[in-house]
This record gives sequence, C-alpha cells and structure tokens, in this order.
Amino acid sequence: MIHGTRSSLARFASVSALGLVAASPLSAQSCPDPATLTRGTVGALAHVRYLADDRLEGRAVGTEGARCAARYVAEQFEAFGLEPAGGEGSYFQAFPIRNGAEMGPDNALVVAGTPLATGSDWLPTGFSASGSVEGRLVFGGHGLSSPGSSEDRYARMDVTGRIVVLEWGDPDVPHGVSMRGDPHFKGTVMAGRNAAAAIILAPAGMDLPLLDGETRATLSVPVVIVSGAHANTVRAAAESEAEASLTTDVSPRRVDAWNVAGLLPGSDPALRDEVVIVGAHHDHLGMGGEGSLAPDSREVHNGADDNASGTAALIEIARSLAEDPPPARSVLFLTFTGEERGLWGSAHFVAEPTVDLEDVVAMLNLDMVGRVVDDAVTVYGFGTAEEWDAIVDGANAELARPLRVGKAPDGYGPSDHSSFYGKGIPVLHFFSNTHADYHRPSDDWWKVDVDGMERIAELTTGVTRRLAGGGARIVALTPVTQPRPSAPGSGSQSSRSAYGGVYLGSIPDMTPRDHGLRLTGVRKGSPAEKGGLQAGDVVVEFAGREVTDIYAYTYALRDQQPGDEVEIVVERDGERVTLTVVLEERR
Repeated sequence: MIHGTRSSLARFASVSALGLVAASPLSAQSCPDPATLTRGTVGALAHVRYLADDRLEGRAVGTEGARCAARYVAEQFEAFGLEPAGGEGSYFQAFPIRNGAEMGPDNALVVAGTPLATGSDWLPTGFSASGSVEGRLVFGGHGLSSPGSSEDRYARMDVTGRIVVLEWGDPDVPHGVSMRGDPHFKGTVMAGRNAAAAIILAPAGMDLPLLDGETRATLSVPVVIVSGAHANTVRAAAESEAEASLTTDVSPRRVDAWNVAGLLPGSDPALRDEVVIVGAHHDHLGMGGEGSLAPDSREVHNGADDNASGTAALIEIARSLAEDPPPARSVLFLTFTGEERGLWGSAHFVAEPTVDLEDVVAMLNLDMVGRVVDDAVTVYGFGTAEEWDAIVDGANAELARPLRVGKAPDGYGPSDHSSFYGKGIPVLHFFSNTHADYHRPSDDWWKVDVDGMERIAELTTGVTRRLAGGGARIVALTPVTQPRPSAPGSGSQSSRSAYGGVYLGSIPDMTPRDHGLRLTGVRKGSPAEKGGLQAGDVVVEFAGREVTDIYAYTYALRDQQPGDEVEIVVERDGERVTLTVVLEERR
C-alpha cells in the first residue's frame, strides 16, 4: 500500500497500469455488462443507468452489487488514463467490514421445560453475544424508563444475573417505533444493568429478524427474539419466574469493502505533490432496512440520486479533466463505499490515506446532485476556507447557464466531506436537496434531472480547475476553523445529539471499532471543546456508562439534559483520561 510521503505521487507516475483485471478483486462475470445495460444512454445518465439498475441490488456495502459499482468506476478511470491510486498498483482500496452474522450449530432455548424451535419459534439477534445461561426468568415490561407510568417500576427493578423477558417496542411513541424501542437499545440497557440475557417478545404476525444484514457491534450478553406465536407462553413463564436455559452461537461475518481511487498526475514539478480530491460515495441501502424511509419494504433501493448521481458526475469530471492539458497540481478521484453506514469508506481513507493528507489542498464532495429544482444547488463548506466565495462564484459565472448557489458555511455534515474536514482540510459539498424518493425504493434512474446533474458537474469541474491549475490561476486556500453553528439545521446530525435537546459538539468517527467510539473532531466553542475533548480521542465511558460503539454513545447522550455535568472517559495516547463536560441546549 502506498502511504503518505511527499514522493508518493512521483511513485504513482512511475507505476505502469497493471491492467484492471489483474488489479481487480472482482470477477467480471459476476457483474452486468455495461454496454448492454446502458444502451441508448450517454454521459452522466449512462453511469446512473448502470449504477442504479436492479441487478446491482442497491449497492449495499460489502455486497456483490457494491463490488460491481466499484468495478464500473475503476473501468472508467482506466479508460481515461488515470493512474491506479488505491495502493499496490490497484484502483481498489480494500478494508474489512462486518456484514451480517451467522448462526453456529449450538443454539437452544428451553422455557419452563419446553424447547422452542430455533429459526421458527425464536432466533438470536445478529448482535447477540454467544454463550450459555441458565436461571429464572423475570418479566421486565418494556425495560424502559417511563416516569409517571406504572411501567416505570420495570426500569428500576434489579435484574442482576437474571434472564429478562421484554416487550417489543416503545409504549411512549406512536406505533412503538423509536430508537429506544429497538432491540439493540434494549439489549444495551440490559447489559448495562448486569442482566444475564434478554429475551424480546415479537408482536404477532411479525417475521423474526434475519441476521444477514446486521452491522452493529456484538453486545456483552445474549439477546434473542421470540416469535409472537409464543409470546404469551414466554411472558407467562417470566411472570411466574419459571426456569429457562439459553444457548446462543452467533459469529460476525466479515467481508472486504472497496473504495476506488484514480489519480490524474500534476504537471508542475513544484506543485504535483499537492493534491485536489474529488469524491462521491457509490454505495446505497441495498434492499432497505436500517436507513430506509420505507422501513417495511424489502424492495431494491436503487439510490439513483443517492448517490449514483454524485458518482456519475465525478466520472464525467474525471473524463473532462483527463482530456485537458495536465493540471499543475494532481487530482485524486475517490469513490467511497459504506457512506450510508456512517462514512466508513472515507473514514478508512483518511485513517489509511494513499497520499499525504498534508499535501491535500481541498476535498470536493458530490452527494445527491441529481434532482435540481429551479436551477438551485446548495454548497456546504464555505466557512472552511476564505477563498471559496471567489472560487465558486468565478466558476459559476463561466457556465453557459449559471446555477443559483446557496452557500452554507458548515464543513461537517452527513456525507464524506466530513471525514476530510475533521483532518483540517477545506471542503465543499455539492447537494441538490432531498425529495420524496429519498432513501426509498422509488429513487430510480429515469427520475434524475440530467441537465441539472451535468451543470453541477460542470460547476465542480470549474472549481477543480481553479484549484489544480490547467489554464487558471493557482489558488492557495486559507483554512478556517469553524465555530458552532447558530442556526437550527445549519449543522450535521452527526455533530450533535440527534435526540432531545442536548448539544455536545463532538464529531464521531462512525467506522466500526472493536471497542469505544473515536472522535473525528470537536466543534469550536462547543461543550466538547470546553471540556477538553480532542480529535482522535476514543470515548470508552460516558456518564458512568460503558461506550462500546456509536450506538452505546448515542444512547448514553440521549438520556442527558441540557445543563447536566457529565464525566467522559477517553483513551488518549495509550492512557485513560477523565474529562468533565457541561452539556448545553441544542440551538
């Protein structure tokens, strides 16, 4: 793998293209033929047509469809003459991810002497610990704090060492659907209260959840789901404190995921080691589930706008710049996987970059640029460098039909530019807005506004030319550290508590870890910064609760109120540091 030295780009230039088939981890036979699939379409629309086809099955991270998308992008890069820049002479940067879970042979549940059938009567969850537990059942209601309700007694009862039977969902919200009603939340709560295991009763008629889509970390206790057909029997057994035995045998399944990287080397000997990055994510939601706004659907979520459109625009930008005389600075084109799961691909890239991040001038991100309405595009990141106004305005003025550019200062946000801004790199994020098809199966290729998408690609090409050279004056950016946003909705959900009114100002790195939650950064002037939290800290405890992953962190933060003083324990430079933070109200 080629890592960050100033000679990295020079070495790229000396590496001959090894040929996509030799460098590719994929089998060409497993993917649809692009020429056949895109017949009758050209340019950016042809790319969207391929990436958003049903046969790619929604391009969920770690799937064959996502690999086909990666291969398609790499083939375009090779056709344009871009250098392989993923490492080891390849266009692909591979990294391992958790992609579901598998049951072993040793799963059994016996309640009051009656065995339940694994697979039909009950199933372990994909995040369940493996192990064997015997003892008395105890009924825990919904297991949630509900002050003023008779149910609240269950939230205060001692469940230490007990097998706790819990009701499905959240009684305090319509339809019972909420974060704290999720089985993972309930399992985390029970683990924190020292229960031996949790059995959750599914509602009547609901299919038992499958394990193959699970990406969350394994909990420290077994957590299983019993079908609605047996809920009354198990509930009655728990209310009478009957004996039960439970054995779970679950293991995470790991696969490789791929970012794609192609380099257009710079021509100026003094500037070619400096890099402009243009990025977009090529993954989507697969068959729905977590993240889908049609939560009951298991149809293909093709993600034509999110984000086949951004990937298509990036490919066309690469083609256009590769046809020009070489720019002075180098341009690195990156497409990421795992964005929909929490910026996994971009977080991996900044952690294991194939170029020196100190040489990166700026990162331009395209995410959802296929639904332009009234000539409008929103561009985030204007607060990350002093020169952005002049650069974007100049590029826009050169368009045959300039766009109406809405300027937002925030450099953090729920897309891949956030990973780069966390490293202090100036960023811009191009975005044409959400719509009724967002994160739903109806986001299909024929609904894309081709003209608007191509104009955003042209605008981004102009910005890239100003940054990289090639006939335009070379621009040196002056990075700006942003303060906390003052207007509601001006910051990203990932930068604050997404639940309730609590504001902390931490920027979580949502890449899965074995333990704890790493912070990409903290907002200037935020409670996190005032309390001493820093980029790179790994949070392992929050307000007395163990933090195992992003979910445990979110659960712990959600339970606080503005004005609460909390202790946060972080791992920093191999040592544990305890910090005191006073939470504020989200504005």
